Amino acid sequence: MNDYIPISTLNDFIFCPYSIYLHNVYMETDEMVFHAAPQTQGKIAHETIDRKKASNRADDIISMSVYSDEYGLMGKIDIYKRNEQKLIERKFQLKHIFQGQVYQLWAQMLCLNEMGYEVKALEFYETSRNKSIPVPIPSKADIDLFKSFLQEFRSFDPGNTPFSININKCNHCIYCNLCDKTNKDNVYI
Repeated sequence: MNDYIPISTLNDFIFCPYSIYLHNVYMETDEMVFHAAPQTQGKIAHETIDRKKASNRADDIISMSVYSDEYGLMGKIDIYKRNEQKLIERKFQLKHIFQGQVYQLWAQMLCLNEMGYEVKALEFYETSRNKSIPVPIPSKADIDLFKSFLQEFRSFDPGNTPFSININKCNHCIYCNLCDKTNKDNVYI
């Protein structure tokens, strides 16, 4: 049986692979233990997607589970506009778009393609500013880079990989106060 990578962990892996471990350790606890204001805002903003209330257009597919056997990925999309063949990932606020967020959007697109849905346009939609941010469709070189990233993800061994602290990342990590690798507090306290 294949081990599918949850699409939601791609950005986390780039941010800090150890955060995925901490997420799994604390996922059965009360989210208030580790959620900071940005996660709470994002979760509230995402409720319309989770309840499939973000659109009432018949051609929009909302919060659909997606998977790819070829890439070993699974997750959910936010919105796929069938008539426009556009995939949209909603975010509450985007001060900066990180490569891991783009990888998540590409992963959703690859899953949709494998499931028979053509994707001709990608975008982030920032709900706090009602702003669409187009993202280019990945080139063949981009997909090759993405495949290499997935291989790195799959071969990552926390027991044999030295951990280096990036204080700027730690300061913005929701698990910082619970992490055994640093004694710093995050900026959200």
